[in-house]
Amino acid sequence: MNGQLIGGRYKIIQQLARGGFGDTFLACDIQLQENPKCVVKLFKPLTTDCEVLQQAKRLFEQEAKILQTLGSHDQIPQFIAHFEENQEFYLVQEYIDGYDISEELPPKGNRLNQAETIKLLQEILEVLAFVHEHNVIHRDIKPSNIRRRQDGKIVLIDFGAVKQITTQYIKSQGETAFTIPIGTPGYMPSEQAAGKPTFSSDIYAMGILAIQAMTGIIPHQKNGRLPTDPNTGEILWRDLIQIHPEFGNVIDKMVRYDFRQRYPTAELASLALQGLSLTSFFEPQLQTDITTFPNPQEDLGQEETLIKNKRYRKFFKTIGTIAIATITITVGIFTYINQKSENFLVYKDPTNGFNIKYPENWQKIDKENPVAQEVVSFLPKESNKDTFQEKVTVRVGEFTGNLQDSMKEFVKETTNNVPNSQIYFGKANAIKLGRQDANKLIFTSQEGNTKLTYLQVWTIKNNQVYVVTYAAETDDYQKFLDTAEKMINSFEIN
Repeated sequence: MNGQLIGGRYKIIQQLARGGFGDTFLACDIQLQENPKCVVKLFKPLTTDCEVLQQAKRLFEQEAKILQTLGSHDQIPQFIAHFEENQEFYLVQEYIDGYDISEELPPKGNRLNQAETIKLLQEILEVLAFVHEHNVIHRDIKPSNIRRRQDGKIVLIDFGAVKQITTQYIKSQGETAFTIPIGTPGYMPSEQAAGKPTFSSDIYAMGILAIQAMTGIIPHQKNGRLPTDPNTGEILWRDLIQIHPEFGNVIDKMVRYDFRQRYPTAELASLALQGLSLTSFFEPQLQTDITTFPNPQEDLGQEETLIKNKRYRKFFKTIGTIAIATITITVGIFTYINQKSENFLVYKDPTNGFNIKYPENWQKIDKENPVAQEVVSFLPKESNKDTFQEKVTVRVGEFTGNLQDSMKEFVKETTNNVPNSQIYFGKANAIKLGRQDANKLIFTSQEGNTKLTYLQVWTIKNNQVYVVTYAAETDDYQKFLDTAEKMINSFEIN
């Protein structure tokens, strides 16, 4: 088909893949300037029966709309077009310049250690969570369907749902059925093989991918079949490598034989990984990886040179003061108001150059702790039965380091100054704050019988660091997390 024109505008350059569901081609759009590359996918129904084609067309239109919605995500190929031609169905999507992650995994790449595997899983789960939020099951998670773009970001491709149009037949009652399960052997759990995939079917594939990354066993190869317990059907893999018990438990839950015992969505699987103590998984060869941290008590040596001046050092010393001061805030003096009906107001600070939205039923406290460089805090109105007053705080201070180096300093100072702190999750340049690249840190502390959880997001602009912190009693952390994240997302730097 090289050189053939499809849909009157897409000229085939070469075939990329051939499978039982259809063919995939690299093409160029001759109607656009510079003839940009794109991917054309051809799907052929099993039969040309008129009734089957009508059902296939309906399903194709439905799935095309879903892919168009998903394509709004930066790490999912943008949907370009779909059409029917000669009783065959075509999808046109953005071409992702890069390589699939099979290049990073055995047998082509080296086996990954635990920290590297956690990082890879988190990268994929962040995108998969978006897919699940839109009520879509990918159905074909495997290395060849996960591409590493040139900017280093993960991109999910080749969603299995559209492949259904090639597997239809009509039952005697006129109902549409499917003859072939969608997915890839080795990565496909039993319920998916039976034609009944769930969100947790994608989680199973993620767990298998993690096992492959660490053990080097390729599940879809003849000699790569993982051993299973004959009585329970559970995969027996933990004796193949040395693994931290906490991480092993997470992977076990991802690949449970019974789909009801797995994490039900990508978001919950990601949260489970975030709950692992990153200091437990630090490995020397990853010291430059900002998503894993060395023991902050160890001598950082040259890292001390990151502190450029006394004001820089002073700013970090305030972290411990802030955490302790937070614990002593007046507790339980307000009546709880239902968050579902909350409206947001805008707090503007021209002096420090930022705006942030906050619920109108929250109390605003200006300059709550000037010594700790707290500019403003926002407190939800709760019942007087609470033992800790949750809050969102904005701090602004001078900072002469860069964003990447600041992560190590925040980790170090948090560990040194926050009582009984434990760091669970940190990520650099993974999110935005005020439209700037930002860092994110989640950690806990223990003060007496009260355990607190903190979500801290910060960015740096013009030698100023802007820090937004959500602090809550651990048992109540989820209660206001959605509102806190909305506040963080609303933050603007003038």
